[in-house]
Amino acid sequence: MIRVYREALLSGDDRIVSEIESRINIIEKEKNELEKKVLELSAEITTGKEKFIRLQADFDNFRKRSEKERLTTRFDAQGEVIESLLPMVDSFERAKEQLKPETEKETKIDTSYQGIYKQFVEIMRSLRVAVVPTVGKPFDPSLHEAIAREESQEYKEGIIIQEFRRGFLLGDRLIRPAMVKVSSGPGNKKASMAS
Repeated sequence: MIRVYREALLSGDDRIVSEIESRINIIEKEKNELEKKVLELSAEITTGKEKFIRLQADFDNFRKRSEKERLTTRFDAQGEVIESLLPMVDSFERAKEQLKPETEKETKIDTSYQGIYKQFVEIMRSLRVAVVPTVGKPFDPSLHEAIAREESQEYKEGIIIQEFRRGFLLGDRLIRPAMVKVSSGPGNKKASMAS
């Protein structure tokens, strides 16, 4: 087409020159429209990619939130079940302290009873249930409930000297605080000597 255009220009054929220029203008318009469409499609693709990336991020956040909520719900339910079983632990421990088997039959019953308790403790341990440390440890209001204070020559002020009821943790979460007696320190030695 360029060769024909050149020949028409050289020969002075205005009709062919005009026709070719008209075609070139049409092609130029089509090219401009195509470039415009390409730019529009590129913008749509970029917008679509951005939307996809945002949607993917939203979905990832939703998935993480759902997993966290699922674990929290499970952990809360597990904590409630374990908390409801703690009075049974207390009963086992009271019975252990009070039972003093004297006959062979009583010893067998006590052994059976202690076997059940040991199995129960192992199940609790496998669920990550732990006893709150008490005697000899510093009082911590987030783990312990002080129900008494008493002077002590053996323990410094703020140290737990007696446990009345065991406290329990589920992982790092407190299920039940330990009920304890806390040392108020050695007290007034002159008052002790006067007594």
